[in-house]
Amino acid sequence: MSKNDFFTYQAQTSPHPLALEVSHAKGSYIYDTDGNAHLDFVAGVSACSLGHCHPKVVNAIKTQVDQYMHVMVYGEYVQKSGVEYSKLLASLLPKNLNTTYLVNSGTEAMEGAIKLARRHTGRSQIVAAKNAYHGNTMGSLSLMGLEERKSAFRPLIPDVRFIQFNAQEELKKITEHTACMVLETIQGGAGFILPEDDYLAKVRKRCDEVGALLILDEIQPGFGRTGKLFAFEHFNCPPDILVIGKGMASGLPVGAFVASHELMGDLKENPKLGHITTFGGNPVIAAASLATLKEITETDIIPQTLEKEKLFRKLLQHPLIKEIRGKGLMLAPIMENKEIADFLVLEAAKKGLILFWLLFESKAVRISPPLTISMKEIEAGCDQIISILNSYQPDTVN
Repeated sequence: MSKNDFFTYQAQTSPHPLALEVSHAKGSYIYDTDGNAHLDFVAGVSACSLGHCHPKVVNAIKTQVDQYMHVMVYGEYVQKSGVEYSKLLASLLPKNLNTTYLVNSGTEAMEGAIKLARRHTGRSQIVAAKNAYHGNTMGSLSLMGLEERKSAFRPLIPDVRFIQFNAQEELKKITEHTACMVLETIQGGAGFILPEDDYLAKVRKRCDEVGALLILDEIQPGFGRTGKLFAFEHFNCPPDILVIGKGMASGLPVGAFVASHELMGDLKENPKLGHITTFGGNPVIAAASLATLKEITETDIIPQTLEKEKLFRKLLQHPLIKEIRGKGLMLAPIMENKEIADFLVLEAAKKGLILFWLLFESKAVRISPPLTISMKEIEAGCDQIISILNSYQPDTVN
């Protein structure tokens, strides 16, 4: 295998991929084929919540593989790992979120959620937020409030309106014609923007007033990343439909949407098979999800997340860092400009520290390490960041 093969035979998503040649990964490190260790401050974009190859997750996968891997399309056969996972998740969520539909990714979960909202309400209109990111399938892309990202793929699904996140005066755009309001609990691609001044509670109240459903996208902030199992717990705002993914299986492809048993029943008939998937609820991935959820909730990982956030904020103080947005281990240092952000990410890659960008906020640098990262690893990575910023000169940008 060579990098040439990678560029020749595998589709690319950008003109200049980082192209790190991976040998193996363990804990908080990814190792390249030259034997170099790279401290991972990104965790597969928040996906590897327990780090790389956590032994409890690996053992759960191996045990399930020895039993069976795929037997039937989703929802027909009783498969222990999926049932146990859904039951445990229900015990940890508000009472109205007691039924889980397991799918293959976060964006598929969002597709299922908006279908369910339209089916249940009999309405077509969807309200979403500007600068939102919910995935890249056609339905999820339709909810993206950034025209330059979606104009090449029009026409998208119709009857979608947009409001500004945190702009309470715009909530009147949620009306009796609205099937659902779709929000990221914390806006990710926009720069890790938190809701302010009881914004989510006011969205919840407005949805209740007009009979619209509230869908919260917790694909990125979910599963302990913000210091609660789900970020909506910080804001006392349970949704009607919860959309999850990323860190759910600690590195395996997965997603789900969760609602009440009554609400989810609308996908069973009129029409039958209202949402179907071949590999959703795959037993191997469900086993990994179950092991991940148990480890996150049965240890001190979640409260430690807030202590680790404090350490990051203490150490990442530099004149070129204007602020640090986010919560828990979903953090985004905001640089003076895009050039500094690019320099930091690219220079860190040369020095064995993995950082990354955010989709829409060009001055931001992503820090979303494994929840299991140690304090010493945080200190080492932050020392590297400060050293790189100290070396910055305007003419050093690649």
